[in-house]
Amino acid sequence: MTAQEDIAAVAGQLADLTRTVEGMAEQLKMLSERADSQQERSNSQYERTETQQERIDLAARELAEVSDRLQAAATALRASV
Repeated sequence: MTAQEDIAAVAGQLADLTRTVEGMAEQLKMLSERADSQQERSNSQYERTETQQERIDLAARELAEVSDRLQAAATALRASV
């Protein structure tokens, strides 16, 4: 093999490597975008869960208050009988 053939072979290998690296860079970009999208969905789900939990907590407090009032009314009714 001559020096020129060696250079041509190395140039061909470099071109292949360049294409491979470019393909890998594109894959990494897609993976990064997908991870960002999944993180956004996760954050949104977390926020919805937090809102639902706040509503549940509020409903539980309101239910406890109603229960206390019903208990007081029942006690007052028993006392009047």
